[in-house]
Amino acid sequence: MRKRIVILLLVGAGGLFFSGCQTVQPWERGMMAEYSMRPDRDSLHDAMSEHIYFSRESSSGGRGVGGSGCGCN
Repeated sequence: MRKRIVILLLVGAGGLFFSGCQTVQPWERGMMAEYSMRPDRDSLHDAMSEHIYFSRESSSGGRGVGGSGCGCN
């Protein structure tokens, strides 16, 4: 009985794992390129996130800027 449950769980996990693979067709890629899918679409949100990060980490930069707030670079 226990062996059967383990086998069923493995088959179920394998089914979930392999069902996530999907090929994106060229005509479906337009959905991925929409403005709402861009991570930098909201400049106010980016500025607020930078401020929160600066306040927590006591450093500035980190988004393409070399160095940190410690002055070692």
